[in-house]
Amino acid sequence: MDKNTEEILEGLKTAMEAELTGHAFYKNAAESTDDPMGKETFSRMADEEQSHFNYLRRQYKSVLEKGAFDFGEKLEPQHKHAEHPVFSDAIKNRIKESHFEVSALSIGMKLEMDAMRFYRSCADKAQEEEVKQFFIELADWEQDHYRAFKLQLDLLKEEYFEANNFVPM
Repeated sequence: MDKNTEEILEGLKTAMEAELTGHAFYKNAAESTDDPMGKETFSRMADEEQSHFNYLRRQYKSVLEKGAFDFGEKLEPQHKHAEHPVFSDAIKNRIKESHFEVSALSIGMKLEMDAMRFYRSCADKAQEEEVKQFFIELADWEQDHYRAFKLQLDLLKEEYFEANNFVPM
Protein backbone atom coordinates (compact mmCIF):
# COMPACT_ATOMS: atom_id res chain seq x y z
CA MET A 1 0.00 0.00 0.00
CA ASP A 2 1.45 3.36 -0.98
CA LYS A 3 1.90 6.28 1.38
CA ASN A 4 -0.92 8.34 -0.18
CA THR A 5 -3.43 5.50 0.32
CA GLU A 6 -2.28 5.06 3.92
CA GLU A 7 -2.79 8.78 4.55
CA ILE A 8 -6.27 8.66 3.00
CA LEU A 9 -7.21 5.69 5.18
CA GLU A 10 -5.89 7.41 8.31
CA GLY A 11 -7.86 10.53 7.42
CA LEU A 12 -11.03 8.50 6.91
CA LYS A 13 -10.50 6.75 10.26
CA THR A 14 -10.12 10.10 12.00
CA ALA A 15 -13.23 11.37 10.25
CA MET A 16 -15.24 8.28 11.24
CA GLU A 17 -14.19 8.70 14.86
CA ALA A 18 -15.28 12.35 14.81
CA GLU A 19 -18.65 11.44 13.32
CA LEU A 20 -19.25 8.78 15.96
CA THR A 21 -18.33 11.28 18.67
CA GLY A 22 -20.79 13.76 17.18
CA HIS A 23 -23.48 11.10 16.95
CA ALA A 24 -23.06 10.13 20.61
CA PHE A 25 -23.02 13.77 21.73
CA TYR A 26 -26.15 14.75 19.79
CA LYS A 27 -28.01 11.61 20.85
CA ASN A 28 -27.19 12.44 24.48
CA ALA A 29 -28.19 16.07 23.94
CA ALA A 30 -31.55 14.99 22.48
CA GLU A 31 -32.18 12.81 25.53
CA SER A 32 -31.04 15.50 27.97
CA THR A 33 -32.86 18.62 26.83
CA ASP A 34 -36.42 19.37 27.90
CA ASP A 35 -37.02 21.55 24.86
CA PRO A 36 -39.14 19.65 22.25
CA MET A 37 -37.56 21.47 19.29
CA GLY A 38 -34.11 20.86 20.78
CA LYS A 39 -34.89 17.15 21.07
CA GLU A 40 -35.94 17.06 17.42
CA THR A 41 -32.93 19.08 16.22
CA PHE A 42 -30.37 17.08 18.18
CA SER A 43 -31.98 13.78 17.10
CA ARG A 44 -31.80 14.84 13.46
CA MET A 45 -28.17 15.86 13.89
CA ALA A 46 -27.35 12.53 15.55
CA ASP A 47 -28.91 10.76 12.57
CA GLU A 48 -26.90 12.90 10.16
CA GLU A 49 -23.66 12.15 11.99
CA GLN A 50 -24.48 8.43 11.82
CA SER A 51 -25.19 8.79 8.11
CA HIS A 52 -21.83 10.54 7.64
CA PHE A 53 -20.11 7.74 9.54
CA ASN A 54 -21.77 5.07 7.38
CA TYR A 55 -20.79 6.92 4.21
CA LEU A 56 -17.21 7.34 5.40
CA ARG A 57 -17.05 3.66 6.36
CA ARG A 58 -18.16 2.67 2.85
CA GLN A 59 -15.48 4.95 1.40
CA TYR A 60 -12.88 3.48 3.75
CA LYS A 61 -13.80 -0.03 2.64
CA SER A 62 -13.63 1.02 -1.02
CA VAL A 63 -10.19 2.63 -0.64
CA LEU A 64 -8.95 -0.37 1.33
CA GLU A 65 -10.24 -2.96 -1.15
CA LYS A 66 -10.03 -1.09 -4.48
CA GLY A 67 -7.50 1.65 -3.78
CA ALA A 68 -10.03 4.36 -4.67
CA PHE A 69 -13.15 6.14 -3.43
CA ASP A 70 -16.55 4.99 -4.70
CA PHE A 71 -18.59 8.02 -5.63
CA GLY A 72 -21.46 6.05 -7.13
CA GLU A 73 -23.43 6.63 -3.94
CA LYS A 74 -23.90 10.17 -2.62
CA LEU A 75 -24.53 11.60 0.82
CA GLU A 76 -28.16 12.11 1.71
CA PRO A 77 -29.51 15.64 1.09
CA GLN A 78 -28.66 17.99 3.91
CA HIS A 79 -31.21 19.54 6.24
CA LYS A 80 -30.31 23.24 6.47
CA HIS A 81 -30.02 23.61 10.25
CA ALA A 82 -28.82 27.21 10.15
CA GLU A 83 -32.16 28.21 8.60
CA HIS A 84 -34.04 27.01 11.69
CA PRO A 85 -33.64 27.66 15.41
CA VAL A 86 -32.23 24.83 17.51
CA PHE A 87 -34.64 25.48 20.40
CA SER A 88 -38.20 26.73 20.68
CA ASP A 89 -38.89 30.25 21.91
CA ALA A 90 -40.07 28.69 25.19
CA ILE A 91 -36.43 28.21 26.22
CA LYS A 92 -36.29 31.93 26.99
CA ASN A 93 -38.90 31.41 29.72
CA ARG A 94 -36.48 29.14 31.56
CA ILE A 95 -33.21 30.68 30.41
CA LYS A 96 -31.80 30.83 33.96
CA GLU A 97 -31.98 27.02 34.19
CA SER A 98 -30.81 26.34 30.62
CA HIS A 99 -27.24 25.45 31.57
CA PHE A 100 -27.25 22.19 29.64
CA GLU A 101 -28.65 23.74 26.47
CA VAL A 102 -26.18 26.63 26.46
CA SER A 103 -23.31 24.22 27.14
CA ALA A 104 -24.53 21.88 24.38
CA LEU A 105 -24.47 24.77 21.91
CA SER A 106 -20.91 25.68 22.90
CA ILE A 107 -19.66 22.09 22.77
CA GLY A 108 -21.50 21.47 19.51
CA MET A 109 -19.83 24.54 18.00
CA LYS A 110 -16.42 23.19 18.98
CA LEU A 111 -17.14 19.73 17.56
CA GLU A 112 -18.44 21.17 14.31
CA MET A 113 -15.58 23.67 13.95
CA ASP A 114 -13.01 20.91 14.48
CA ALA A 115 -14.74 18.66 11.94
CA MET A 116 -15.06 21.49 9.43
CA ARG A 117 -11.35 22.35 9.72
CA PHE A 118 -10.37 18.71 9.45
CA TYR A 119 -12.43 18.15 6.30
CA ARG A 120 -11.09 21.36 4.74
CA SER A 121 -7.52 20.23 5.44
CA CYS A 122 -8.31 16.86 3.82
CA ALA A 123 -9.73 18.71 0.80
CA ASP A 124 -6.56 20.81 0.58
CA LYS A 125 -4.41 17.67 0.57
CA ALA A 126 -6.57 15.76 -1.93
CA GLN A 127 -4.96 15.11 -5.28
CA GLU A 128 -8.13 14.16 -7.17
CA GLU A 129 -10.88 16.71 -7.80
CA GLU A 130 -13.67 14.27 -6.81
CA VAL A 131 -11.96 13.54 -3.49
CA LYS A 132 -11.48 17.27 -2.90
CA GLN A 133 -15.19 17.89 -3.56
CA PHE A 134 -16.13 14.98 -1.28
CA PHE A 135 -14.32 16.59 1.66
CA ILE A 136 -15.60 20.07 0.81
CA GLU A 137 -19.18 18.73 0.89
CA LEU A 138 -18.58 17.24 4.34
CA ALA A 139 -17.01 20.49 5.54
CA ASP A 140 -20.02 22.43 4.28
CA TRP A 141 -22.37 20.15 6.26
CA GLU A 142 -20.38 20.72 9.43
CA GLN A 143 -20.25 24.46 8.74
CA ASP A 144 -24.06 24.55 8.59
CA HIS A 145 -24.25 22.78 11.95
CA TYR A 146 -21.74 25.27 13.39
CA ARG A 147 -23.72 28.25 12.06
CA ALA A 148 -26.97 26.88 13.52
CA PHE A 149 -25.42 26.58 16.97
CA LYS A 150 -23.74 29.98 16.76
CA LEU A 151 -26.95 31.73 15.71
CA GLN A 152 -28.88 30.10 18.57
CA LEU A 153 -26.16 30.84 21.12
CA ASP A 154 -25.99 34.47 19.97
CA LEU A 155 -29.77 34.73 20.53
CA LEU A 156 -29.58 33.30 24.05
CA LYS A 157 -26.20 34.37 25.39
CA GLU A 158 -26.99 37.85 26.72
CA GLU A 159 -30.22 36.79 28.42
CA TYR A 160 -28.50 33.70 29.84
CA PHE A 161 -25.59 35.75 31.20
CA GLU A 162 -27.92 38.35 32.67
CA ALA A 163 -30.24 35.77 34.27
CA ASN A 164 -27.28 34.05 35.91
CA ASN A 165 -25.50 37.24 36.98
CA PHE A 166 -22.52 36.45 34.79
CA VAL A 167 -20.40 39.52 34.18
CA PRO A 168 -17.33 38.97 32.00
CA MET A 169 -14.16 40.58 33.34
